[in-house]
This record gives sequence, structure tokens and C-alpha cells, in this order.
Amino acid sequence: MRVDLFDFELPEARIALRPPVPRDAGRLLVVRPGEALADRAVRDLPALLSPGDALVFNDTRVIPARLEGVRLRAGLPAIRVEAMLHRREAPDLWRAFARPGKRLAVGDALRFGARAEGAPCDLGELSATIEEKGEGGEIALRFALSGPLLDERIAAIGTLPLPPYIAGKRPADARDATDYQTVYAAEPGAVAAPTAGLHFSDALLAELDARGIARHRLTLHVGAGTFLPVKADDTVEHRMHAETGFLDAQTAEALNAVRARGNRVVAVGTTALRLLESAADADGRLSAFAGLTDIFITPGTKIRAVDALMTNFHLPRSTLFMLVSAFSGLDTMRAAYAHAIAEGYGFYSYGDSSLLFPDPAP
Repeated sequence: MRVDLFDFELPEARIALRPPVPRDAGRLLVVRPGEALADRAVRDLPALLSPGDALVFNDTRVIPARLEGVRLRAGLPAIRVEAMLHRREAPDLWRAFARPGKRLAVGDALRFGARAEGAPCDLGELSATIEEKGEGGEIALRFALSGPLLDERIAAIGTLPLPPYIAGKRPADARDATDYQTVYAAEPGAVAAPTAGLHFSDALLAELDARGIARHRLTLHVGAGTFLPVKADDTVEHRMHAETGFLDAQTAEALNAVRARGNRVVAVGTTALRLLESAADADGRLSAFAGLTDIFITPGTKIRAVDALMTNFHLPRSTLFMLVSAFSGLDTMRAAYAHAIAEGYGFYSYGDSSLLFPDPAP
């Protein structure tokens, strides 16, 4: 499909720079294809679902994945570099997006946590070597530390990678360390939050439990590729970056049982939906999953394992707006986004949310 079909005008004022307070105070646009849009609140979610339904949460935890330092190359002065980690491939190996990518080469030594003159900062330093160089500034970094020691050093010298549409307007601060993490985050490895989950408070989770709505977890470590623009003119030409995900067999069988008895599986966020669809067979039956997924969901893709989707409002021309258009229909989602803009909904990671139901005739 043409990428320009997924374009729309978004006033800058609609981009939320801070999340709703408290977490569950956000607005929730309920979208049922063929029916009128409904303006509700996130706190209404228990009443919008039925006992026996199941919510599926992505329990990935955001790490301080933005590293700053210097490139060291014999005979040349040190230059400042920045690396955004986006996928771990070994205890000491990470894929990253680097700037300035054109000035880096395979074999270069990088020293993170170091000043321009090469001296370490007060929190220490972290050395790495560029083992591979790909397109768009992507590199493979082999670190001098490994495993938990590497994790500890990244936590000490790295910074929280706020999305570019927020980071371009203000720096990350102490509030973001809490705001940009779900209350149920458990598995470190993401460089972006599964933002639909940011709306859940402990109180809301307790209300869902009391109503008899089940809660299940999976893990998809969201990579920096989620922020990359679609540069192609047609969706068939776009390449998704792979992300690492895990769904255990017990959870898969529990979700199969939910649908078998006539209840709904509700994905909390596009990341949860993408992993569920990666783990589903042609009939929508789930099995255990562990590995990489680069699934790209666009209109025409059959959604097999998910019956409803809670998700924030996404960027124009983005793969995520394509995904929600595949789920509920492009015309439906264009109308829903126009309504959200007109009614003052907050967009993107810290914005309001929506509850989407599938298009019965995709």
C-alpha cells in the first residue's frame, strides 16, 4: 500500500510532553468499527471488558540505553559519539544506532562515559569496539565487559532514551525515570516503553482483578527501530528491525483457553499484539515463542490471536499507525484520529489511549 495513505496532520500542541497524573487519569477513545466513537476514561476499562476476558501485558523494562562518549582512532583526534543500544545479541554484544555514523568504521574503539579529551567521567567508563557496520548508522558493539557487569556499567553511565518527539523539546529528568516505566516492568532490555501500559496503576490492576479479568505477561524488548521513519513510498519496500520476544508455553495455553470458552484476548499495546501474532498459527492458536520477530502488520494482514487492542495514538506514516489500521480499518482509524485531534486527546508515548476492536470485514 502507498505510505501516504497513512499520513495525517497533527498539531504540535497535541503531542504530550508529560503523562496524565495519576497514571490511570488518561482519556480512552473506544473504537468499534461501524459504530459511533465513544469518549471514555482509562479508569473505565474494567467496565468495558467482561469477566473472563484476559489482558496481555508486555513486561519489558526500559534500560538507560543512550550512551555518550568518544571515538578513539590512532593518529586522529577523539570525536564525540552517541550510541543508542537497541538489541542485545550476546552477553557482551549489542546492536546500536550511532551518531555520527558516517565517521565510524569497523575496528574503531569507542569509550563511553569519557569526555572529549578521552578522560573518564566520575561514573566510570565503558569501552567497546565496532565489529560491524550496517545501514542507517547501525553498528555492532563488542564491549569490554559482559553480562551483569556490563548491565551495571550501562545503568551507571547511560541515560533514559526518551522518544525523539519528547527529547527534542526537553531533556529527560528524574520524573521520567518513573513515568517512562510501567508499574509491572520486570525484564530489562527495552530502549522504548510499551506505552499503552503506562496508563495502568496498581489501583486499576486491582479493579481488573476484582472484575474477574485475567492478567498475563509476555516480553518483547522494544528497540529503537520503533522510532525510525518509513522512508519507502510503498509498505512492501519497508524493512522492520527485529526485536527479541518471549512467550512461555503456560501463558500461550492459558490464552488459548480464554478464546476457546468465548472470551476475548486483549493486547495492551502494539508490542504485545505483535508478539502474539508472531506466536500464532494460521488458526490463531498460540504456542511458546522465544527469539526474534520482525513482523510487519499492514491492512490486509489477518489478525489471528487478538480480539481487542489498547494502544496510544501514533505518528503519521508510522508502522504503528499501519498496524492499528490493519486491526480496525484504515477509514475507521483516520476518522478516529481526526476525532481525537479535534477533541484534544494527547498523542504519542505520554498521551491518552484508545481501545480498538477489530474490523469485522477487513
